[in-house]
Amino acid sequence: MATMVMESIGRVFISLQQIRQVPRLLTEAAPSMPDTVTDSEVPVYFRERYIFTGYRPLEQSWRYYFLSLFQRHNETVNVWTHLLAFLLLLGKLRQLADMVDFSNDPHSWPLLILMLSSLTYSAFSVAAHLLGGKSELFHYLFYFLDYVGVAQYQYGSAVAHFYYAVDETMYRNTQGIFMPAATILSCLSCLGCCYGKYCNHTLPCWVRKVCQVVPSMLGYLWDSSPVAKRLLLWSSDDPAVAYHFGQVGFFLSCAFFFTFPLVERCLPGRCDFVGQSHQMFHVLLSCCTFCQIHASYLDYVHRRQLYSNLHEKGDAALFVGLYMLTLVGCALITAFMLRKVKLVLDFKIKSK
Repeated sequence: MATMVMESIGRVFISLQQIRQVPRLLTEAAPSMPDTVTDSEVPVYFRERYIFTGYRPLEQSWRYYFLSLFQRHNETVNVWTHLLAFLLLLGKLRQLADMVDFSNDPHSWPLLILMLSSLTYSAFSVAAHLLGGKSELFHYLFYFLDYVGVAQYQYGSAVAHFYYAVDETMYRNTQGIFMPAATILSCLSCLGCCYGKYCNHTLPCWVRKVCQVVPSMLGYLWDSSPVAKRLLLWSSDDPAVAYHFGQVGFFLSCAFFFTFPLVERCLPGRCDFVGQSHQMFHVLLSCCTFCQIHASYLDYVHRRQLYSNLHEKGDAALFVGLYMLTLVGCALITAFMLRKVKLVLDFKIKSK
């Protein structure tokens, strides 16, 4: 009996010894992470105005940049805001899939496009902020993909608004031109953002912002016109109107913070980790997206008789086709601009 007790005590002692070694083993297993650097230690095109520290060194392994998800640097909050939004959007898609027959109801396809485009823009944004610091080429590549995400989300917004939020008069006046125009404006938005990024070295900051903001703003005004008219004539018995007001308010707020780095301008050097205007832009854009999705779902449920009578049988399939065309157009724009970037980089290497 005594022998059995001693053996049990011995096993417990060994287990405690092993547990005490766990922190040391984890420390040894974790790769050493290079410290972040200051703005003077990275190329000009990586620097953000009024952000002086927290930059990740270039030309590290891919493993380093993936693991920097858990490191404190000046992109950490930008990554996590849209990563969390992406995970919440996955949960929202699963919730909608239990309530909406996406497979057999063509009227639900615009809502599905909105969901997929929202997931895509948030995923591409995470990739850009997490991996865009590896090199100049990959910086352009991932941010060009980010702009593709923004452009196709712009189209997703347009199709949901035109299909569910439009009234009969506006539908009759814009039928046949609204969605093709939305496709063109989405591609122009992608082109403007990519060109502004490409001219990062040669153009003043305000000119680059104009290239990025003006096409996107024109697209937003066009894509949201059905919602704008709806809000001008809103009634208290409209269950979706509060969420439409919410999406407009959040979008205008996030557009302001994207255009003007107000916080870090007022507090230079104090927002290197948290408090940047771009971080607020991410949060507000995510709030806008969730309001938009819920408003579109409510319209899908409560305005079915209206949009079923307005839209012809093949409209939903046509809009899916235009979505694919938008993706192809944005991909071609990205490939063209990336080729121009590679020519510039090759010329710089040969000039050294």
